[in-house]
Amino acid sequence: MSHGHHHHHDSGKGLKAAFFLNLTFTIFELIGGWYVNSVSIVSDAVHDLGDTISLGTSWRLDSLSKKKATEAYSFGYRRFSLLGALINAIVLILGSVFVIREAVLRLIHPEMSDAEGMLYFAIFGVAVNGYAAWKVSHGKTLNERVISWHLMEDVLGWVAVMLVSVVMLFYPSPYLDPALSLLISLYILWNVLKRLQETIFLFLQGKPADVDKSAIEAEIRKIPDVKSTHHTHIWSLDGEHHVFTTHVKLKPVQTIEEILEVKNRLKEIMKRYPFEHYTIETEIDQEDCVLLSGEVHSHS
Repeated sequence: MSHGHHHHHDSGKGLKAAFFLNLTFTIFELIGGWYVNSVSIVSDAVHDLGDTISLGTSWRLDSLSKKKATEAYSFGYRRFSLLGALINAIVLILGSVFVIREAVLRLIHPEMSDAEGMLYFAIFGVAVNGYAAWKVSHGKTLNERVISWHLMEDVLGWVAVMLVSVVMLFYPSPYLDPALSLLISLYILWNVLKRLQETIFLFLQGKPADVDKSAIEAEIRKIPDVKSTHHTHIWSLDGEHHVFTTHVKLKPVQTIEEILEVKNRLKEIMKRYPFEHYTIETEIDQEDCVLLSGEVHSHS
């Protein structure tokens, strides 16, 4: 377990550093975008604002999710990181809509931007966001993955601003900046919506993609004294740590040792999967499961 703890400790520090870096940079960027009259820099500023909010909530939630289970939250606080991912997605969607509106208005009423100022900003933007993305990129929770991916998108956004500003130095055009802003916003919106779908799926206790329910049931049914399984449920706390429950119906057994042998074999199977919690109900042959009305048995 020491490895897992170490990873989370580092992720907390990475999130904290990235948060303060981004907060400072976002303020600087909003002022700068307005100063050089560039809507694409403002669009990056809005996304950085989204980052900053999500980094702040993630940093808070990261420390919360390490707390042990309490009476109120018996599974612990891991699911709070899903809440962070959800808040992040909502902020980014609202920010993107605002920027798209600004960019469209700029296309209707063209204004020139300061290309040289944009270039200096873009070089700085690539450096700051690149560093922040690198700090967070080692995380494994859905929340950290969302953030590091988003910071990488910001780096790409700044590379695009840099290229456009270089082009504008040689071929001044009032349409390049808002067109780029639209592209950045639509690309980010598309990715956020995809991630929002993944987050909501986990919130609604959808089965995690990295675990095969029928394969686990088949393994359980290979145990000599197991007759069938039913009521198998798998869901995820945060996209990384999962919860497993099942009922195992036994064949006629004579001794308590046989039941213990089945239980030991079940524990061996469970060890091979990323289950934070598992609950297995073993039912002897003569026992009727009260939950079984209408549930299909999985026979071997």
